[in-house]
Amino acid sequence: MDVTLYQLDGKGTRSVSLPVVFSGEYRADLLRRALLAEQSLSYQPQAHSVMAGIDTTAVYVGKYSANWRRGRHMGQAIRPRQALGGGAQGDVRRIPSATKGRRAHPHKLERKIVENINRKEYIRALESAIAGCANTEVVKLNHSFKGSLPIVIEDAIEKVAMTKDLIRTLDALGLDEELERSHSPSRRKGIRRSSKQRKFRKNVLIIAANAGKIERAGRNIPGLDVCSVSSLTVEKLAPGSNPRVTIWSESAVKSIEKTLKDEKIGIKA
Repeated sequence: MDVTLYQLDGKGTRSVSLPVVFSGEYRADLLRRALLAEQSLSYQPQAHSVMAGIDTTAVYVGKYSANWRRGRHMGQAIRPRQALGGGAQGDVRRIPSATKGRRAHPHKLERKIVENINRKEYIRALESAIAGCANTEVVKLNHSFKGSLPIVIEDAIEKVAMTKDLIRTLDALGLDEELERSHSPSRRKGIRRSSKQRKFRKNVLIIAANAGKIERAGRNIPGLDVCSVSSLTVEKLAPGSNPRVTIWSESAVKSIEKTLKDEKIGIKA
């Protein structure tokens, strides 16, 4: 599979051959499987306090074991009640059916929330995500980019250190309309609207062999993400299991197959 190598001004110079992984099989089911496994690593364990709902003066004295505060012959249900002054009985507490009582089945920290995935299966999903980003028909289902994919650019893009220079290069590659879609963020649903949070669409991804300078240049552009080959994940390539528009540097294309064989690229729980 051969594609055109572009310069920073958007002009093609020569053709380069892509590794076999770019022309592999695209499997959306495998992407969703790996995406859930990645997202489960960021879940925060939820649990309630051990004393939640039972930190009260209410006690249960038993049906016949006590003569004081047992509720017998008083027209009251024998339940754990608050111990008020003067021997009076308060409201029912401690039990799940009572107001301000404990929960019947509270969350526990021991609950398993991480979805594990085999490393070989994850690498296969990562290869499928790369193949999906190289498939123009699949990417155009959720993007308005009119060119052909993937976009391979010379290694000079890794040395771009200013945001305005990076924007100029993206415009020359015909990605101005694609980035413009991210400039009008959508409001988050639910209670997050009270904090006026905005969600920017993730449209373009730049993959470099060394993303030191260009990552600083592109971090303030809405809808653009920059990462190195060694830190590639399924969620970066296909957020929401939808492959996105990708720009590869020439060195990143040459090192992708070696990186996929590295044992450190798989996610670890």
